[in-house]
Amino acid sequence: MPSTHTSRTYEQELITLREKLALMGSLGESLIGQALDAYTRRDRALAERSSEMERRIDVLEKEVDELCLHILATRQPVASDLRFVTTALKVVTDLERIGDLGRNLCDRVIELCDVPNAPVPVDLEGLALETRSLLRSALDSLVERDSARATALLERDDLVDEDYARVLDTLLATMARDPSTVYRATRIQSIAKYLERIADHAMNVAERVVFLVNARDLRHMRSTPPAGPVRPTSG
Repeated sequence: MPSTHTSRTYEQELITLREKLALMGSLGESLIGQALDAYTRRDRALAERSSEMERRIDVLEKEVDELCLHILATRQPVASDLRFVTTALKVVTDLERIGDLGRNLCDRVIELCDVPNAPVPVDLEGLALETRSLLRSALDSLVERDSARATALLERDDLVDEDYARVLDTLLATMARDPSTVYRATRIQSIAKYLERIADHAMNVAERVVFLVNARDLRHMRSTPPAGPVRPTSG
């Protein structure tokens, strides 16, 4: 659990930082969900409205960066507070990229809505569900500082890659059979790729949660995640 401080101003700064990160994550999750709903319903208006959320995420990214630098410069945090601030500086980049990818999803949905032909028959449901589940779990583990949940999440890294590979194989076969589907199929392939990249950023968030809570760096170790969570360090 986060420690308390004698300085109320310092404590409020850390609370504000946590709230801004949580809001960025919530907006990113909503953006992805609405973009996928727009794809399913071929709803151009929803895609256009959803795309606007990315601007708010960009504003929050700047606010988080500025607050982190202020805390580092004026509070000189140590131990768990220092890990939290430095983790926030990294997590905010992943959350901003998730927002960018959500906007890209909306752009591809809008392009597909402009095509009068029937959509290419490909099932994105499994990929979309797994990506949204990973993102939700990663964000929850961040808010709750739950290293056990974050560690377990890393074991699911290959699932999205497998779903993406299946979608890609289907699209390639479709384009080979019917060249008239190329425009639509390539847009759907982009959507699938964005989902795969969103899952990668969710995994990054999970890795950073483990570092935040346990002071253990799991980068580049996804193929061999630890068997279980390490006891949180004190301080």
